[in-house]
Amino acid sequence: MSDRLFGTDGVRGLANGLLTAKLATSLGVAAAQVLSERGQFASHVDDRPFAIVGRDGRASGEFLQAAVSAGLASAGVDVIDVGVLPTPAVAYLTDVTGADFGVMLSASHNAMPDNGIKFFARGGVKLDDAIEDDIEAHLEIVSELPTGAGVGRLRSDHDLVEKYLHHISNSTDVRLDGLTVVIDAANGAAALAAPEVFRRAGADIITIHCEPNGININDNCGSTHMDDLVAAVKQYGADFGIAHDGDADRCLAVDENGQIVDGDQILALVAMRMKNQGTLEKNTVVATVMSNLGFTIAMCEAGIDVVITAVGDRYVLEEMRANGYTLGGEQSGHVVLSDFATTGDGILTALQLASIVKASGKSLSELAGQIQRLPQVLINVKNVDKAGVNHQAVRDAIATLELSLAGTGRILLRPSGTEPVIRVMVEAPTQSSAQDIAERLASIVTKYCGL
Repeated sequence: MSDRLFGTDGVRGLANGLLTAKLATSLGVAAAQVLSERGQFASHVDDRPFAIVGRDGRASGEFLQAAVSAGLASAGVDVIDVGVLPTPAVAYLTDVTGADFGVMLSASHNAMPDNGIKFFARGGVKLDDAIEDDIEAHLEIVSELPTGAGVGRLRSDHDLVEKYLHHISNSTDVRLDGLTVVIDAANGAAALAAPEVFRRAGADIITIHCEPNGININDNCGSTHMDDLVAAVKQYGADFGIAHDGDADRCLAVDENGQIVDGDQILALVAMRMKNQGTLEKNTVVATVMSNLGFTIAMCEAGIDVVITAVGDRYVLEEMRANGYTLGGEQSGHVVLSDFATTGDGILTALQLASIVKASGKSLSELAGQIQRLPQVLINVKNVDKAGVNHQAVRDAIATLELSLAGTGRILLRPSGTEPVIRVMVEAPTQSSAQDIAERLASIVTKYCGL
C-alpha cells in the first residue's frame, strides 16, 4: 500500500468507501494475529484471548462492528460487545477486565458518513506506530485460521457500562447539588452516560442533542458546533454548559455568559487544582504546539512547567507515559488525567471541571478568566505540496513576520497529516494583527506551495 492506512487515531474514512465490511473483518484478523505473535496476549491456559468491542451511534457502526467482531472471532478471539459507549469507556474496560485488547468503532468528531476503527492494547493504551504498521502489513498475508473449538465466541455484556459509570462518578468527592448544567452530547456515544454521571453527582441537568438516531451524530452540534449550547445556557440561565464530540473523548465548555471555554483553559484549571492538591506529578502539564501562548503564560505564573509535543492526543499520551506525568491535553478538548484514565475522557474532564467550579464558589467565567488567550487565527491553505513549508521563501516570510511581532505572539505552520493542507496559525496581541499576518503568510504559502 502506498499510503499508510492508519492515521493519527486508527483507521478512519468513509464507511463503505475506504472503510468496508471486508476491510473491517481483515483488520480484526490481522490485529488478533499480530498482537498474538508479538506476545501481547495474556497466558490463557483454558480460555481463548478476549477483546472488548464498542462503538458510537453511527448507523454504519452496526455492520462495521459485526464485521470486525467476525474477524476477531475467526482468528480465535472471544468478543465482548459493550454496545454504544464513549471511546475512553472502551479503553477503561479493556484495562479493568484484563482484556487482551480493545476495539472502538468511531470517527470521533467527523460527520456521520465517516467511521473508524481504533485498537487498544492490553491496559487500554493506544497501539504504537510499529504495531499498527505490522497490522497493516499483515493484511497482505493469508494465514491459517483456527477451526472447531478454536474459533472465538461472541457475547454482549452491557452490565460493564455500570462499571465505567461508577469509576467516573468516584473520581471526585465534590457534590454538584445546586449547579445547573447543560449537556450537549453531539447525539453521540455520551448521550446516556454523560447526563447520568452528572445526575449521580447531584447536578440539575438540561440535555440537548442527546437523542442519537444513527444519522444525527455531530450534525451541527457538540464540541465542533457550539451555537446551540451557547443559546441553551443563556436560555435556561445555567451555570455552564458542556460539549462533547461523537465519541466523547473531548470536552469543551460554555460559561454562564455564553462564552466558550476551550481545552487550554480547562487544562489550565485542572492543572492548578492538581498542583494545589499535590497530585500534579513533577509539577508538569503536557500540551501541544497548538496550545495558546496565553496558556503557557498562565502556567508560568502559577509555577507549573509545560512540556510541548506535536499535535495529537497520542503524542501527549506518549510523553506522559514516558516521563510519568499525570496531566496533559489539547486545545481541542482532549484532556488526559492518567490517575483515572488511559486516554482523553470527555465525561471525566467535564466532571472534574464541574467539581472545580463547585468547590471554588466562583463562576466558570471568573475561573476561566485566569487564562487570558491571545487572539489566534487559523487558516487552512488547501491543495498545496505539504513539503513546501520548507521552501526558502516561506521560511524567509516567517522570519520577517516573527520580527514584526517582537516576541508578543507566534507563528506556526503545520502540514496536515491526512490531506494536502498546510495550516497557518498566528497569535498576536490583537485580532486584527493576527488576521493580517495569517492572511499574508497564507498568500505566500499559496504562491510557493500550490499544486
